[in-house]
Amino acid sequence: MNPRIRNIAALVVFGSFAILPLLAQVLGDSFLIVVATRILAFAIAALALDLILGYGGMVSFGHAAYLGLGAYSVAMLSRAGITDLGLHLLGGIAMATPFALITGAISLRTRGVYFIMITLAFAQMAYFFFVSLSAYGGDDGVTLAARSTLLGQPLLENDTTLFYATLALLIAAYLLALRITGSRFGRVLTGTRENPLRMQAIGFSPFPYQLTAYVISGCIASVAGVMLANQTEFVSPALMNWHRSGELIVMVVLGGIGNLIGAVGGAVIALLLEEWLSRMSEHWPLFFGLFLVIVVLASRDGISGLIRRIGGGK
Repeated sequence: MNPRIRNIAALVVFGSFAILPLLAQVLGDSFLIVVATRILAFAIAALALDLILGYGGMVSFGHAAYLGLGAYSVAMLSRAGITDLGLHLLGGIAMATPFALITGAISLRTRGVYFIMITLAFAQMAYFFFVSLSAYGGDDGVTLAARSTLLGQPLLENDTTLFYATLALLIAAYLLALRITGSRFGRVLTGTRENPLRMQAIGFSPFPYQLTAYVISGCIASVAGVMLANQTEFVSPALMNWHRSGELIVMVVLGGIGNLIGAVGGAVIALLLEEWLSRMSEHWPLFFGLFLVIVVLASRDGISGLIRRIGGGK
């Protein structure tokens, strides 16, 4: 995407979210803030997935595991008396890093559908591990006593504060991913996606670059899990089930693979459609699927590609 168009799109998306609480206040609908916070958290996860899918060509079908790891870090640390959001974020990253490092090192020995299936298998292993963790409710999950604290104060108990904290983390994740993809590391990562043999021929081994990107992606996704746990004040293994990973892939495809702001937009559109269609009919997945098929057939670059065509871009 043209950098100028990308920057304008980012300003529009993030600016729209920034003024949303004002709109909710005018409409007298506080539920808008709750829905928007959930969307922002999933946008962080979709952004994390697009980093490896769009730029590294790694189709992970187990990225929901990192959502769960981030969420459970909140439950575990809170039970131990550690309530600070910053420490919860570090805890989620600390749990995600070794899991991503080990599973990524094994998964990256495979290619194509085998990579997809092995990431799914590892995620399901994590899922069933937490199902068996009776100390934290097993399959039923566990309710948090309170949300994380911020600067020692229960500021996140206010939905608007939680919303802005999640928005700040999304913007930080976007800027980090933008910096990574625009760096020498990002160019090598993109090269390994296009032609790994050629990258090896010119002296770059794809494996360490792909593994590093995979670990970074998992850590960013764990941040989304921390914020989802705070938004719902509830943690359960359902957050890391395989269908959640599928939803993240749908968000990225819908927004446009290899387009960071597109991944954010894809998450926004997917969750808004889910919210709206679920109120219209109990068969909403059918209509959502039809919408996704139409978008993919109309543009290989998802909705961001359609917008570029309408705007006369290439």
